[in-house]
Amino acid sequence: MEEFQHSYRRLCKESGAEPQETVLQQLQELPRGRLDLATQSLTVETCRALGKLLQKEALLTELILSDCMLSEEGATLLLQGLCANTVVRFLDLKGNNLQAAGAEALGQLLRQNKSIQSLTLEWNNLGPWEDAFAAFCGALAGNGALRQLDLRNNQISHKGAEELALALTRNAHLQQLDLRWNSIGLLGGRALVNCLPRNRTLWRLELAGNNVPGDILRAVEQAMDHNQERQTTSRENRARTHVLSKEVQHLQEEKSRQFLDLMETIDKQRKEMARSSRASAACVGQLQEALNERHSIINALKAKLQMAEAALALSEQKAQGLGELLAMAEQEQRSLAQRQAKERRLEQQEAAERESKLLRDLSAANEKHLLLRNQVDELERKVRSQQEQLFLARQELTNTAAELKIRAVQAEERLELEKKRSRQSLEDVEQLRAKEVEHMTRHLEESERAMQERVQRLEASRLSLEEELSRVKAAALSERGQAEEELIKAKNQVRLEEQQRLAHLEEKLRLLAQARDEAQSACLQQRQTVADAQARASQLSLQVEGLRRRLEELQQELSNKDQEKVAEVTRVRVELREQNGRLQAELTAQEALKEKVAALERQLKVMASDHREALLDRESENASLREKLRLKEAEIARIREEEAQRASFLQNAVLAYVQGSPLRALSPQK
Repeated sequence: MEEFQHSYRRLCKESGAEPQETVLQQLQELPRGRLDLATQSLTVETCRALGKLLQKEALLTELILSDCMLSEEGATLLLQGLCANTVVRFLDLKGNNLQAAGAEALGQLLRQNKSIQSLTLEWNNLGPWEDAFAAFCGALAGNGALRQLDLRNNQISHKGAEELALALTRNAHLQQLDLRWNSIGLLGGRALVNCLPRNRTLWRLELAGNNVPGDILRAVEQAMDHNQERQTTSRENRARTHVLSKEVQHLQEEKSRQFLDLMETIDKQRKEMARSSRASAACVGQLQEALNERHSIINALKAKLQMAEAALALSEQKAQGLGELLAMAEQEQRSLAQRQAKERRLEQQEAAERESKLLRDLSAANEKHLLLRNQVDELERKVRSQQEQLFLARQELTNTAAELKIRAVQAEERLELEKKRSRQSLEDVEQLRAKEVEHMTRHLEESERAMQERVQRLEASRLSLEEELSRVKAAALSERGQAEEELIKAKNQVRLEEQQRLAHLEEKLRLLAQARDEAQSACLQQRQTVADAQARASQLSLQVEGLRRRLEELQQELSNKDQEKVAEVTRVRVELREQNGRLQAELTAQEALKEKVAALERQLKVMASDHREALLDRESENASLREKLRLKEAEIARIREEEAQRASFLQNAVLAYVQGSPLRALSPQK
């Protein structure tokens, strides 16, 4: 962040302006990825420098500029710099009194920037400028990155609400919109309700403090609940598809491993057959060589017979010997054929024994499959019992929600009674003040007629006014203390009841979570048993290597059984996930109740602030009355001094007349 600070100083020097010390201090203490300039009054030069820096800054993800007293020019310079930024995710412009130029700059930002996901515009003045706000809404309709928008206290009228409704019909990415404390009214509320069926992504829309009827607010809440349920179901479906894809991939890997094992066994058989064929070929080659040798001998004998007719006896003897040799060779061939037949019979017997063993193993596997099916039935019974427990918990939650609603209605009735009491006390105080003003005017008229009587009456009225003011102050303070005590008692009672309810519900949720964990452990055990059965089936398939057709039939049966088991286990998982979704929905309902209680507390705070303002007004009126009394007392003192001067003048005149001196010499100097 030192590089950011140096570049800020350099840009300020280039523009001929001094860098702000407060901004430099914030840049020194800057946490990573977050720039907080809240409550810092930023000049136009600072905004220009920050706008140029934000065009190329790649580390800041949060920019907070709330209550910075930005001018229109400064705000446009900052927003123009953010148009080219691709990193900032959170932007806070609360309390900067943005008007027409600011709305147009925000529209340009939403059209060009594709990274900002949260935009806070609370306590600005965007609503009265209809054309600029329409341009802002048009840019919002085409933005695909913004997820959260805060437009509280922006004086948005029903026309602005209609522009927002048109933007929401085309925007399929905004999820949260806060429009509290504006002037939307009935027409704006209807426009927003009519646009909600075409928007399926917005799941939070706040319209409190807009003079919107209750039926429209309920329709908005229903639409938001529907969108929220749709999003939860979509997330669950994505999670389910992800899990199913993983399971399918796992099954494919297992099948591929089994296929590879089968191919290895087939290759081994082929190698053994090739080895046996090579051995038999070698034997046949040896026999063929022996036959070839004997044929050569016979040919040689024939040649000798042709060449030497004289040696017929010898040749006949040799021919007999050769015949004997041929007989012996034939006997050897026959013995070899018998041996091969015996070996083939032994191999057939071994194959029959292997087949009988495989049949016995298959019967044992079927028995284990029946046992597993019984265990799955027991799991289904446990799941049904858990569903009954969840139904009871849902009933208890509905009862608690009804009780909370009744208590909220009672709290509202108490608040209305307190409002009526405060109004009555204010009216009484105003009547007393009017009577006091009339009494003062009457006394002032009588004081003009007779000075001495006026002084006495004014003193008496002053004393009475002070006593009445002290009584009014004491009564107002006592009423305020009683109202605050009652508010504190009501808040404490509501908080205690909520804490007790929440503790009870958390205990139930913990028990349900334990039951869910037990069911999941049982499912894992079943999966382990299924995996063991699959491993044994693979071992059996490895043993059945010679008989291909029989092996394929057995593998088909085992795969069907595995698919049935996996389908049953997935069905149990789906039911458990549905139960978890229902529990999450109940938790969201509890959060909604908490938000309602918080709204009631905010209303109580607003009433307390109004009461305090009324008391301050009374105190200001009392101060004005005191100032008037002080002025009247000063006037009375001046009149007394004038009367004393006149009396002294008359006394001097009388004395001068008695002594016979002229009046001019004894008259006082003016």
